[in-house]
Amino acid sequence: MDKINIDNMLAIEEPFIKVVPLEQLRRAVRHTQKQVERETEAVSAEMAEILKSQYRLAPEELQSKLDGLIERLQTLRQDLERVTQEESQLIQRSKLRAADLHKLKGFESTTQPEFQHWCRQRLDRVLIDYMLRSGNLNTAQRLVESGSLEHFADTSLFAQVMSIESELKDAHSCQGALSWCAENRGALRKIQCSLEFELRLQEYVEMIRAKNTPAAILYAKKHLSPWSDTQMPRIQRAMTLLAFSPSTSCPPYKA
Repeated sequence: MDKINIDNMLAIEEPFIKVVPLEQLRRAVRHTQKQVERETEAVSAEMAEILKSQYRLAPEELQSKLDGLIERLQTLRQDLERVTQEESQLIQRSKLRAADLHKLKGFESTTQPEFQHWCRQRLDRVLIDYMLRSGNLNTAQRLVESGSLEHFADTSLFAQVMSIESELKDAHSCQGALSWCAENRGALRKIQCSLEFELRLQEYVEMIRAKNTPAAILYAKKHLSPWSDTQMPRIQRAMTLLAFSPSTSCPPYKA
């Protein structure tokens, strides 16, 4: 009766070790790869242009262009050093979490003091996660510090979530949420999530509400039309807003 069911416990703990730190690491690596490719292509193109026109450029102009390239590469190097440090921290966090779960194999009974201590720490982890998800970041941080559980808490992630939520509620701006969608577009597409479309649609509606019709039309062409394959009925309904004033009493379109 006192035997520990390790398989069941590991199944419950999977999100703790897999979802957040590994997903953050995957996103960081992908972002770094895109940044390096973009900057490398830009520098290569500019270098080719310099080589092509070097004999037509004044020495001062040529030196200025080369200095610009050097400065751009130095900035890229600094960004990569910062990202490398962030990736190392994520890898270390994953290792510590895996090591904590590995302790389960050393426990023989639920009455073992070491196992009970592990369970108390696990409860703290659950409470910290709940507090972070509820927006109680300060309380969660106090529990993190009191139990030395820094590598178990995804504080920075939830702080970003709270910032985006506050921007939506208080500033009525979708920019933070749209930036997050851009960073996670592949994952959102994989689960067929239309969050980005909902945000784009809301921005379009706000432009109509503000009677900024020309900007709304341009915005719809750029940001709503790419969704026509899956969201055409809603796009058509949204475009119909152009025919009504913000004060309309027509049920489908009144505020």
